[in-house]
Amino acid sequence: MSESPEVLPEAPEYEKPASLRISDLSDQDRPREKALRHGVDSLTDAELIAIILGSGMPGKSVIALSQEILRDNDNRLSRLATMSVHELSTKYQGVGPAKSISLMAAIELGSRCVNSLSTEELPRITGSQSVHALMKQRLERLSYEEFWVVYLNQANRVISTECVSKGGVSSTIADVRLILKRALDRLATGIILVHNHPSGNLSPSAADDSLTARIRRGAEAIDLRVLDHVIISPSGFYSYNDNSRL
Repeated sequence: MSESPEVLPEAPEYEKPASLRISDLSDQDRPREKALRHGVDSLTDAELIAIILGSGMPGKSVIALSQEILRDNDNRLSRLATMSVHELSTKYQGVGPAKSISLMAAIELGSRCVNSLSTEELPRITGSQSVHALMKQRLERLSYEEFWVVYLNQANRVISTECVSKGGVSSTIADVRLILKRALDRLATGIILVHNHPSGNLSPSAADDSLTARIRRGAEAIDLRVLDHVIISPSGFYSYNDNSRL
């Protein structure tokens, strides 16, 4: 009597593919190939994130994982950017510290690109809308406060945009003397104050009012114009000038 053929046991779990990579996807779902054919700007946010992450996890493609991350953040990159490396790597299976750092580095690089424009490339400030357009990428995604000053020439062209203070979740302290010294050093004739409210509340605080008044008094002594103080949050912006507060 012949022996029955030996039945090989299933491969142990550790021998199975650890994740679904971009190369495992069908041609139409491969973001790199799409970028080569149509340009990087043709990619969706999820496809861009998928390229950075590189692979998903067992049973979930990297595209699906990227879509999940975006969905959890209301499909807003600015909200995703407020997450820490620890939050990303602990919340999403298949996204470890290395992938989290890669994603955060890509977001930070994009932010620095926006803020590294030369003076010739920076726009002329024509009102609060142009201030918001200039600074929102830098400030609306932060989970803590930063205080920036936009230094302008006589024609309201931007000389430089500089962070003068970083604070906690609900406050920051700006050095009035430092702001005025930098204005003199740059031969600026006007400045615009800009800071963010991570809470989303756009109403100026008593501390905001006090700081604005102190900077205005100091600026008047050196014939420097304070054109506006703009508060930015993910929900929009508030302008002191638009509300006749200057």
